[in-house]
Amino acid sequence: MENWKRALLAGAAGTSAVMFLKGNRTAGLLLAGVSVAMLASEYPEKFAEFRENLPQYVDRGMKFLDTASRAGERLAEIAGNRSSGWVEALLES
Repeated sequence: MENWKRALLAGAAGTSAVMFLKGNRTAGLLLAGVSVAMLASEYPEKFAEFRENLPQYVDRGMKFLDTASRAGERLAEIAGNRSSGWVEALLES
């Protein structure tokens, strides 16, 4: 990758992160799009491979979120069954 492309990629990605942190989502998404387009133009075969595997990535992500959701429900159930005295004791310390 040429130096000017690296500079454009780093600048767009860094500025995108700053815009997201500042709360300017529109500018952040636009600059993130520039970064992704730059990477896609430089490495088209990798992006084609990623696009082919995208359903598998989504499936894994959904399984992870489902597991995390069940764990959260279980923790809420356990916390509901216990008395709230231990929480108050922790907060008073």
